[in-house]
Amino acid sequence: MLRLCKKCYQMQIYLHLVHIPRAERPHVQLPPGFGIIPGKMFTPSYVEMRRTGELHERVEAAYRLMTPECGLCPRCCGIDRLAGRAGVCRTGPLPFVSSFGPHFGEEPPLVGYNGSGTIFFGNCNLQCIFCQNYDISHEGAGREVSLEELADMMLDLARRGCHNINWVSPTHQLPQILSALEVAAESGLDIPIVYNCGGYEPVEVLSILDGIVDIYMPDAKYGSNEVGMELSGVPDYWDRNRDALREMHRQVGDLETDERGIAQHGLLVRHLVLPDDLAHTGEVMRFIATEISRDTYVNIMDQFRPAYKAFGHPVLGRRISAEEYAEALEIARSEGLHRFAD
Repeated sequence: MLRLCKKCYQMQIYLHLVHIPRAERPHVQLPPGFGIIPGKMFTPSYVEMRRTGELHERVEAAYRLMTPECGLCPRCCGIDRLAGRAGVCRTGPLPFVSSFGPHFGEEPPLVGYNGSGTIFFGNCNLQCIFCQNYDISHEGAGREVSLEELADMMLDLARRGCHNINWVSPTHQLPQILSALEVAAESGLDIPIVYNCGGYEPVEVLSILDGIVDIYMPDAKYGSNEVGMELSGVPDYWDRNRDALREMHRQVGDLETDERGIAQHGLLVRHLVLPDDLAHTGEVMRFIATEISRDTYVNIMDQFRPAYKAFGHPVLGRRISAEEYAEALEIARSEGLHRFAD
């Protein structure tokens, strides 16, 4: 039997709708902040930052890192993207979006009952040869949108009851995204922001996000700089990743959820298990346990499959085995980690 909330009639409608196929659901206008914490209002810090003008100052700070010499990611291409030039990420002055909508395939604390409000940004600052979203990240699937369109996407996701706004691959478009967030916040956006990234981020850029991002969800792809160079085309992935994880945890701490298990604030780390332990899972888990927190929420993922340029690769040309995944989980547990995605 469906258990209905006794506190809120709209919650009754909401819980009923999640059992109806999405295509058949009527549109329901939900109040601001709905789907975050029943019984009390959760207000992300960026709402107050917009009121005081601090959010606008952060937008300006982000744009200063983009022009005249782009330094938004550790590649530091040094080109003026506002002048229309493009670096490794192949992205110009406008936001480039592949798709957006409620996502029910993310981690359970993000999905909740009505989905995570994902916006998939096109292109990427990494060049992973096994990328499973290569059409988005490497082949340019998507289109340029205005700042107002991007703000409307965020507002639309909130109106549809999503528990958060999930920026997927935002690093190379951060100034545009923050500018659109300011517009959306002026129109009433007030649900948490998820920063869903590849984990190759400069601390200087992350400092701009302090107080804006509620939930960080970085990859920790490899515990080796050499593997990062071979598979993602960057010479210092593990060094930069460790610095980024430290800074993210400093800002938001361990993942916190409400009484329904829906994420409100904190750090969630993803790690994709690769064949023959190419990701150096032990190094990654040891670092998280000893230098971040043993209470870190970790998603150890088993869905690797050959994609993009991985076909024919001597190691990446096959799926991982059940034994390899079980070993990765055991490594994490042996380091004292205990909060894993279902």
